[in-house]
Amino acid sequence: VLEHLTVEQNLRIGAHRRTDQSAVKRDLELVYNYFPRLPDLLPRVAGYLSGGEMQMLLIGRALLAQPKVLILDE
Repeated sequence: VLEHLTVEQNLRIGAHRRTDQSAVKRDLELVYNYFPRLPDLLPRVAGYLSGGEMQMLLIGRALLAQPKVLILDE
């Protein structure tokens, strides 16, 4: 997590290489459906999130990068 940025800025960094903004918006909604707590956290500075909130943010950011494979460990 980039601790000095907000949750929203962290999520947008995950999609920084993408050019189709409508697809990014659609994928953001998908991430919000997976993690319904994230929209409430958007203005918060990421460094002040709990451990579980940071994990949701990291997975959401990774999904916005459209990986072919996403390997997660506990």
